[in-house]
Amino acid sequence: MPRRPIDITVPNLSGKRTVVTGASDGIGLGIATRLATAGAEVVMPVRNRRKGETAIAKIRQAVPDADVSLRDLDLSSLDSVAGLGETLREEGRPIHILINNAGVMTPPDRQTTADGFELQFGSNHLGHFALVGHVLPLLRAGRARVTSQVSVAANQGAIHWDDLNWERSYHGMNAYSQSKIAFGLFGLELDRRSQEAGWGITSNLSHPGIAPTSLLATRPELGRDSDTGGRKLIGAMAERGVLVGTVQSAGLPAVYAATSPDAEHGRFYGPRGLGHMGGPPGEQKLYSRLRSTEDARRIWRASEELTKVPFPTS
Repeated sequence: MPRRPIDITVPNLSGKRTVVTGASDGIGLGIATRLATAGAEVVMPVRNRRKGETAIAKIRQAVPDADVSLRDLDLSSLDSVAGLGETLREEGRPIHILINNAGVMTPPDRQTTADGFELQFGSNHLGHFALVGHVLPLLRAGRARVTSQVSVAANQGAIHWDDLNWERSYHGMNAYSQSKIAFGLFGLELDRRSQEAGWGITSNLSHPGIAPTSLLATRPELGRDSDTGGRKLIGAMAERGVLVGTVQSAGLPAVYAATSPDAEHGRFYGPRGLGHMGGPPGEQKLYSRLRSTEDARRIWRASEELTKVPFPTS
């Protein structure tokens, strides 16, 4: 028997400019559709224009008058990230909501970005770090809320401080966990720095729980020629309504964190169901690996060094 769909109330977002990374399919497409339904302008930076156009067509099927548009972005290239930042700054319009949702997960063999970083660390964390730095003036102008999508994987593993790019050894899942821990620490440190320096930005975290997304699906460009066993199991569980979420429900914690008047800065939101794998969104206890302010400052400094994208101190 099909499950009753989970949904939330989203405030009217007319006149708000929103940017969602990774919106060409899966959870990101669901997030973009929900924002467009609430009246927001949705900017979708994508790596693959064809997929992006298909995504826009799907959004307009659901929301015929949706204000959605594409920009070019490859988070595994700092030049591409800088290019998007330049494009958006030239457009000169404040950004009111930024949802850092895009991600890559567990290539079976170590891969690197255009700049030589381990692919997951470089794309999931450093690419988003640089993007926020490049559009910071627009975020400040819009008194934006920034929501960064982490993962249940941020509740395991650790940051390899002496080998951030996994050059001496590589384990796909451990490297993925590191990328999401670093990203979560960044999202919380962004909020602290904004409060201290008066940037006017608020930042919080979300996680989607577990859902049958494309992260673990066939991805030849990552060296994955078929769906992983985990992806097949999650899909079967989702179809039967067992424990895990759906692609649609998995996007709701990020939508809630980014839009709800009840969602607060510096907090963490995810599914409230059993094991936080599925269910309606709500605030959750921060993972232990995301609680150290010293680790957050340390990863911030390392990220500025690696990306060469400095943030202001005031």
